[in-house]
Amino acid sequence: MPEVNVAAMNQYLTKITRRVSVGVIAVPVLDGAGWHSSPRLELADNIVLLPLPPYAPELNPMENVWQFMRGNFLSHRVWDGYDAIIETCCGAWNKLMQMPERIASLTRRSWAKPMAG
Repeated sequence: MPEVNVAAMNQYLTKITRRVSVGVIAVPVLDGAGWHSSPRLELADNIVLLPLPPYAPELNPMENVWQFMRGNFLSHRVWDGYDAIIETCCGAWNKLMQMPERIASLTRRSWAKPMAG
């Protein structure tokens, strides 16, 4: 998406809702972006938002993903324009999606254990 805002966040939450198994609760971990806490968010019953405390990037698994992408796919480049940036970023994301073990290692937290049901 070319913009991040409440409408984009609602689309994201709708996609999560559709992918979550019946009887399961999704818990997206969120930083302090304004659209993450808007009263206009449309939350389904199977989503609980988990806001992170301010100034705690070490708790946010996505910070590790962005660091990996910058260090391996996106650094030391100059682009010709917006379309080139989008193409490069989409290509980098698609490469990362082919690396599920890497994603798991970047986002795993020893203190975050699923509870036995």
